[in-house]
Amino acid sequence: MQKFDNIRPFYDAEVNEAIQGAVNHPMMKALMGFTFPDVDEEVWKEQLKRTHSIRDFQCNFIYKSVQKVLAKSSEGLTTSGFEKLEPNTSYLFISNHRDIILDTSLLNVSLFDHGLVMTASAIGDNLVKKSFLKTLSKLNRNFIVQRGLPPRELLESSKLMSEYIAQLLLRENRSVWIAQREGRTKDGNDATHTGVLKMLAMGSDEANVMDYFKKIRIVPVSISYEYDPTDALKMPQLLAEANDEIYVKEKNEDFITLLSGIIGQKKRIHIHVGDILDKELDKIEAEIDNKNNQIQALAQAIDDSILQSYKLWPTNYIAYDLLNKSNTYSDLYTEDEKSLFERRLEMKIDENNPQMLESFLAMYANPVVNKSKYQDAV
Repeated sequence: MQKFDNIRPFYDAEVNEAIQGAVNHPMMKALMGFTFPDVDEEVWKEQLKRTHSIRDFQCNFIYKSVQKVLAKSSEGLTTSGFEKLEPNTSYLFISNHRDIILDTSLLNVSLFDHGLVMTASAIGDNLVKKSFLKTLSKLNRNFIVQRGLPPRELLESSKLMSEYIAQLLLRENRSVWIAQREGRTKDGNDATHTGVLKMLAMGSDEANVMDYFKKIRIVPVSISYEYDPTDALKMPQLLAEANDEIYVKEKNEDFITLLSGIIGQKKRIHIHVGDILDKELDKIEAEIDNKNNQIQALAQAIDDSILQSYKLWPTNYIAYDLLNKSNTYSDLYTEDEKSLFERRLEMKIDENNPQMLESFLAMYANPVVNKSKYQDAV
């Protein structure tokens, strides 16, 4: 459908031509050199040139790239909840958002490993300004979210995106990933913005929007990294916001963050997929009449699922205790783990800046605070 041409990924019929145009790009060479260090350049080039579908590109190249990233920069990925999902079934995955590229890449690796439908994933247009990155994102089944538009254009863009998401889920049987808010969570407080749900609701042709949300099978996803590979990079924006200053990104900042997320040390990573929100939607529909209040209640249901199932690591408990000058969770980490985290603090931030130290610790500690609101969840 032509009206989606500005935001959609490639159709399979367009994949080979796109690859032919990108195969000699230095960034493709770097990506393939990283993924297949022992394979002659001509060999991977030939295989790329024989690729004619997004699935083949993802399975034969990107899947292996992500495995290499995990091997080099983490102590492994664990998952839970995927056994609840049905094969050949599309879902709308709404997740907390930590890392620009890895969140969706790791979800898709997990879906592939469990024999489930992989996702089309939302990506901000600020991340695909370089033509190669735009091509790569479209080869990875990303669709583009236009940012920074004036109100009227934003409304039109939101409507188009909601229609496209409905098209994917209901007519193409394609799962979709979208973050619970615009941009990554930088302070560790994961919260679903109602604007995301209102945008999704625009794609509904149902009289009752809760019926539409049931039809598209919403699955909350929580992803947690023991070490956030971009933690220090998030500090300038957090400090600006704390001082009520307008934060202006440096040139290439998004690209630097993207690379840091991929190659930075993460230690352990966990992805949990929650239950499909079904009973919750029935309850909201039965108890709440006002549409805005219904959407607010749905945001809360998504938050409840993500926060309760968020995997807490020793780093979270250490940060909580350091921030609060307590030993509340000292039985959940070792002295070695604490020393390692304190060394990271020394390397990453200026400890003479108390505001920066507090922001850094809060980023890791806030998930503990949020999860502790649910009895016995920590």
